[in-house]
Amino acid sequence: MLDNISFANPDFFWLLLLLPAALLWYFFKRKEQSAALTISSIGGFSRGSILPKLRHLLFFLRLLALAAIIVAMARPQTEDISTRTKTTKGIDIVMAIDVSSSMLARDLKPNRLAALKEVASDFIAKRPNDRIGLVAYAGEGYTKTPITSDKSIVLGALGEITYGQLNDGTAIGMGLATAVNRLKESKAISKIIILLTDGVNNAGFIEPQTAADLAVEFGIKTYTIGLGTNGNALSPIAYNADGSFRYGMRQVEIDEKLLQEIATVTGGKYFRATNNEKLEAIYDEINKLEKTEIEEFKYYRYEEKFRPWILLAGALLLLEWFLRNTVFRSFI
Repeated sequence: MLDNISFANPDFFWLLLLLPAALLWYFFKRKEQSAALTISSIGGFSRGSILPKLRHLLFFLRLLALAAIIVAMARPQTEDISTRTKTTKGIDIVMAIDVSSSMLARDLKPNRLAALKEVASDFIAKRPNDRIGLVAYAGEGYTKTPITSDKSIVLGALGEITYGQLNDGTAIGMGLATAVNRLKESKAISKIIILLTDGVNNAGFIEPQTAADLAVEFGIKTYTIGLGTNGNALSPIAYNADGSFRYGMRQVEIDEKLLQEIATVTGGKYFRATNNEKLEAIYDEINKLEKTEIEEFKYYRYEEKFRPWILLAGALLLLEWFLRNTVFRSFI
C-alpha cells in the first residue's frame, strides 16, 4: 500500500507515539483490575478455555485502527509528473560551406570537405530546438536547404553536398550574401551564419565586405572558419586523363584578414582549423556560445490514497465491535 507513496501531512505521524503510551496504560490498568487468589495447589482445576487470554486482542484491534486513521490523516498520495518544453529564444542558423576543388585537399582526413560534413552533422544533431539551413558556394553560391526545424532534411542535404555541383572558384562574398538572403526575413531573436572557406576570395560579383555590411543591416552574426593546415597540403593540382584529380603539394592560402574582418564587423568570431580535432573543437565552441533558451513546464497530478486506510480502520473497528459483543461478551 505504500509503494511510490508520498505524504502531504507527514507531521501527523508524530501521533503514532500515542500507541506505545496507550499500550502501557492498558497493561497497568488491567493489572490493577485483576484480583489475586493464593492457593496451595491448582491440581483440582481443569484446563479452561483460551478465550479469556485472547480478549486482549480487542484492544490491539483498536490500536491498529487508530494507526490506520493516523496514516490516513497524513494523506498518502501518488504523484504523476509530466513535462512540456517551450523554446523561448530560438536561433536560426545558416551554414555556408565552401565546395571548391581545394576542399578536396587531404590535410584533413579523409579530405577537408568530408571532415567538415562529419563535424557539421554532429553540430546539427546538437541543435534540436533551432532552425538550420545550408548554403553551398564555390565560384557562385546557392541555397541547398532553406532554414528548417526538420533535422533529417538538413542532414540529408548535407550528405548530398559534393564538389562539382558549381563552377570552381571561391566566391566568399556570394556565399555570405546568399546566407544573408536566407536569414533576412527570419523572425528569430538570434540569427547567425557559420561561413567556412579554405581559400581567398577570387570569384563572384558581390564583394565580401558588401555582404558583411548586409549581415550587419539585418542583425546577423557571422562566425568565420579558415580551414587548412599551415604550410603545404596535398591538394588537387590537375586532371588525369580519366578525369580524376592529380594531387600534389600546394601552399595553403587563406585570407584570414578578410575572415577576421567579417567576423568582427558582424559581432561574430574567427577560427582557424588546421586539423580534424581543431575543426571539431571550433563547432563545439560555437555550440556553447550560441545557447537556445528553453523553458520547461512541469505539471503535477496527485491521487489521494487515504481512503483504503479509512476503510481498513473501519473494518478493524467493526471486527472489534463484533467480537466484543459475541465471542468475548462473557469475558468483558
